[in-house]
Amino acid sequence: MIRVVRVKNSEVGLKFRNGKLLEALQPGWYIARSILGETIDILREKDLFVRHEEIDQIVNSGLLADKTVLADLKDNQRAVLWVDDRFYTIMGTGRQLIWKTQKTVRVEELDVEDPRFEHRQVFKIGRSPMAKELLEVIQVEPGEVSVYFRDGKFVEELQSGFYAFWKGISALKFINVSKKEKVLDLSGQEIITSDKVSLRLNAVANFRVKDALKSVSVCESAETAIYRECQLIMRAVVGSRKIDEMLAAKDLLAEEIAIALKVKAENYGVEICGFGIRDIILPGKMRDIMNRVVAAQKEAEANQIIRREETAATRSQCNTAKMLEANPTLMRLRELELIEKVAEKSTLKLVLGEKGLAEKLVNML
Repeated sequence: MIRVVRVKNSEVGLKFRNGKLLEALQPGWYIARSILGETIDILREKDLFVRHEEIDQIVNSGLLADKTVLADLKDNQRAVLWVDDRFYTIMGTGRQLIWKTQKTVRVEELDVEDPRFEHRQVFKIGRSPMAKELLEVIQVEPGEVSVYFRDGKFVEELQSGFYAFWKGISALKFINVSKKEKVLDLSGQEIITSDKVSLRLNAVANFRVKDALKSVSVCESAETAIYRECQLIMRAVVGSRKIDEMLAAKDLLAEEIAIALKVKAENYGVEICGFGIRDIILPGKMRDIMNRVVAAQKEAEANQIIRREETAATRSQCNTAKMLEANPTLMRLRELELIEKVAEKSTLKLVLGEKGLAEKLVNML
């Protein structure tokens, strides 16, 4: 049986006989004699990649060497394909033929012994949808670091930036850690003092990760660990004090908790930036008792002040009386001052006897 095949422009025909590649056919008309096991497969140069199940025969024959670029990549190699000086895709291991008759093609072979992919256009390549199968991308935001492990071993801390790593080369692990200052809210902490008073404590702690590697190696979550240590330290410190001592020195209480917390935080690679107690909330009955105690104290202080002022006033009056008794003239002057004050606010009438007014006034003086 005979089959007529046409090879069009921008196409290449591959003639096989019983599965063996015989020749590459240029555009034109050809006859394939199936009775002899001949077949003609058409390849389109506009497809960019040469797709055929006998790719090894095609490469080894060299029939398409002048029309194609060969990328024969080993296990430790990858390649970036550029078409017309624009990024097209990333190629993995294996043999691949790319047509170069229709477009300008460039194959950039890369060694992947190191999983980290470093390239001048790493962002453009890493963000490409064609690279997802071969590349793992990591975005480290400002104020963060990424702890990089390879095969379970620490490699380095990646600073803020964009990174890409080859998949399938090693077991890679990345843990992003924020080094920004964070606020830990410790609200409603139920604690019993040494004199058996139950109270609620609201506190706040500011912290930041100082050693990223230690923070991810020592515990699952540094923030959870610090929260737990805060609770334990507050219970230990508050539980060793009586309610009066604690209320009288709240700042000292917060300082003692902060010192103990800083020591514990170093074990997790964390730095305590500050600690403060916002509220100390007493139970209803205890609050009433404390209010009555404070009211009694203030009332006693008020009575003491009143008595002190009364004593001072009495002492002053006593001293004045002694001075007037020792100086009759001073007594007469005080009488005149009294008459003057009375005369200012009312009508003053003087009743004179046989002696004249002048003599009366002289006698008063």
